[in-house]
Amino acid sequence: MNTSVTTVGIIGAGAIGQAMARQLTRAGIDVILSNSRGPASLAALAGQLGPRASAGTVRQAAATDIVFVSVNWSRLEEALHGIDWQGRILIDATNPVLLPGFRLAELGGRNSSQVVAGLAPGARVVKAFNTLLAAVLASDPGQDGGRRVVFLSGDDQAAKSTVAGLIERLGFAGIDLGSLAVGGTLQQFPGGPLPAANLVKLG
Repeated sequence: MNTSVTTVGIIGAGAIGQAMARQLTRAGIDVILSNSRGPASLAALAGQLGPRASAGTVRQAAATDIVFVSVNWSRLEEALHGIDWQGRILIDATNPVLLPGFRLAELGGRNSSQVVAGLAPGARVVKAFNTLLAAVLASDPGQDGGRRVVFLSGDDQAAKSTVAGLIERLGFAGIDLGSLAVGGTLQQFPGGPLPAANLVKLG
């Protein structure tokens, strides 16, 4: 189990970002929450999450061990722009959904994780935590004698290993789907077959 991660930055403090923050702080990991409106808008939420949570700027969140991004697709390019991503692990929990109507965004023949990788040059992108609803993600990963499954995919094996260790540390069961091209497509919502699957690994 990888226990070296001490701080995770969260870009996008909506329902998914908040659910992830709760799981991380429960596991003894510090989080820096950020959004487009600035730290003052997140002070109350950070207070509710306890001493391991703090509010920061997007750049402060992006300077941590692992960066978790869960912004609305329409704001993704703006959120990732201007940050030095070189060598950083970026957990892509986004889905290429346009509202209203839950329409699939135009991806130019790529899947959404490949688009994210293009918007964050140099980042070691791992797709994970995008297939569970926020309420499910926030709930106890231990279910019916097993552990709730989190899928992950990516092209950097070391980054995937680190994220897999984090998944285990949070109490989930990680299933590696391979590369961004293959796994990212399977995980994508809308379009992929896995976002509707809430699975529990027994044993």
